[in-house]
Amino acid sequence: MRFDVFTLLPAVFPPYLESSILQRARQRGLIDVYLHNIRDWTHDRHHVTDDEPYAGGGGMVMKAEPIFEAVESVLGAPPACLLILLTPQGRVFDQRAAQELARHERLGLICGRYEGVDERIREHLVSDEISIGDYVLTGGELPALILIDALTRLIPGVLGDPDGAADDSHATGLLEYPHYTRPPEFRGWRVPDILLSGDHAKIAKWRREQSLLRTLERRPDLLAAASLLNADLKFLEEHGFKR
Repeated sequence: MRFDVFTLLPAVFPPYLESSILQRARQRGLIDVYLHNIRDWTHDRHHVTDDEPYAGGGGMVMKAEPIFEAVESVLGAPPACLLILLTPQGRVFDQRAAQELARHERLGLICGRYEGVDERIREHLVSDEISIGDYVLTGGELPALILIDALTRLIPGVLGDPDGAADDSHATGLLEYPHYTRPPEFRGWRVPDILLSGDHAKIAKWRREQSLLRTLERRPDLLAAASLLNADLKFLEEHGFKR
């Protein structure tokens, strides 16, 4: 999968991209990340990429010309792949959105800054807008990294456990069950006996029930859209869940 990132701060990306799972995914050719500095498509000596908003108001607005030129130079006109603007005004990014976007072989990402971008970029250039939550950051670079990270984990072969992504919180609409590792006892706190039993059927049942309980306690709103079996609903109702 290829990511083309259009940003004013390309130096933000390498420290994270050159670490851990993302680094290995790049080394193995499972993902490619190309960073494009929007300032390289300006035509003035100071490489200006923003200007004051028409009719006044606080802050500055990213100019249309350098972003259009950058995108069209790299992706073509119109862009040859899905082009996403990272913005607080976009649809909220979640696991379903990640699964949807991970089907694409190539994505373009525009990192907004300042007060935002010239509206003509939204109207005539991008094909999607993504927000990572209902809050505002200083720019789209962190959201772009989050999107790259979340999508990379879904690419077959990236994770050591081939089923790892399928078991994650939100992958099935539920929060993930608790995890434990050695030692079996720490400061008097023991690992649940069921996990040491070797009985895979009972362990699977325990994990499913723990996942249901954790979701009920922490994110009951998720249960409305989760894929639940009759046995799941019966278990939840025994613990106070009301349909």
